[in-house]
Amino acid sequence: MTTVLIVDDQPLQRLGFRMLLESGPGTAVVGEAGHGAEAVRLVAELRPDVVLMDVRMPGMDGIEATRRIVATGGRSRVLILTTFDLDEYAHAALRAGASGFLLKDALPEELLAGIRAVASGDAVIAPGVTRRLLDVYAHRLPPNGPRTGTPADDPRTRTLTEREHQILVAIGRGWTNGEIAERLVLSESTVKTHVGRVLSKVGARDRVQAVILAYDLGLTRPG
Repeated sequence: MTTVLIVDDQPLQRLGFRMLLESGPGTAVVGEAGHGAEAVRLVAELRPDVVLMDVRMPGMDGIEATRRIVATGGRSRVLILTTFDLDEYAHAALRAGASGFLLKDALPEELLAGIRAVASGDAVIAPGVTRRLLDVYAHRLPPNGPRTGTPADDPRTRTLTEREHQILVAIGRGWTNGEIAERLVLSESTVKTHVGRVLSKVGARDRVQAVILAYDLGLTRPG
């Protein structure tokens, strides 16, 4: 059973999510919060598997709440809910350690699948959405990208093999395991193994964080 904490400042929105999550097997709502500070407190108290986090809330917003929840090193993982118009906030939340984001108008089955995926340790961000999210920021970046270092001297990538470096670049481009397997002529099981090693070596919690790293190092560009 996947336990979920719903965080949203709109009571009707919380009610809608609760009804959806409790309508089928496999998920249980253990609590609700109307703002970030309450969410941080309840996560410490209830230790849910997944925090379904809104971004724009009065007081402490979802970004700061995500940062604080992740910083505790606890088991709870954060799934951001946003609208396309709020990609800026989603991007900041991913940097704060969220395990992905879904649009608020996602289909019920997409939301349920996303919660299950996050609970199992996967990231929830479709490749097309990854590219679209980065595209939003392309015009704000310096001509050569936001580089915080270079792949050669960054300690997070120094131990990567040539193949693992290729895999990191592919992850940064938003490719699925199937797409990576096809383009690099590997089996999907081999790709999955490589992805796991890459995440471990670069210290990424999940695929989303690896995308951000690849982007920051200039290994991939939007578009």
